[in-house]
Amino acid sequence: MAHEGEIQWFSPELRGLIPLDERFHIPHGLQKSLKRKPFEVRWNTAFREVMLGCAERDETWIDDVILESYCALHEGGHAHSVECWDSGGLQGGLYGVSLPGLFCGESMFSRKTDASKIALVALVERLREMGFTLLDTQWMTEHLRQFGGYELTRKEYQAELQRALANHQ
Repeated sequence: MAHEGEIQWFSPELRGLIPLDERFHIPHGLQKSLKRKPFEVRWNTAFREVMLGCAERDETWIDDVILESYCALHEGGHAHSVECWDSGGLQGGLYGVSLPGLFCGESMFSRKTDASKIALVALVERLREMGFTLLDTQWMTEHLRQFGGYELTRKEYQAELQRALANHQ
């Protein structure tokens, strides 16, 4: 994260994760929205724009240093975006960094109802297809808990992280 123009590493005592197995839950209302297919889901076509969308809030940790750093990671193939588009343009999405077996979600945003949620469902589906084992959200929120989000202690997370990375080398 950025703090006063400086990139800092945060390792919370409790780490948020979204399950990639059968514990992942799609709320009923979102299932209805998914059937209507309100958005076209795209991958990595507007990475910078997704980050800027995520930064459109009163308080954000996404400053110019973070923006340029993540865009460089994206150009190197290490950071990715999932985007929801409609006839009006980019309506929501998320971005994060991936390593073999691990995706670290950094932030998400919505300009229209369910756009970020649909991006998250698409991400989970893609990660499952690719055999990923961890979807790290850093912090847990009530919004993420509705998808089956849960927390691990720092020690438990580090063990899971080592296992995920070792199994995907």
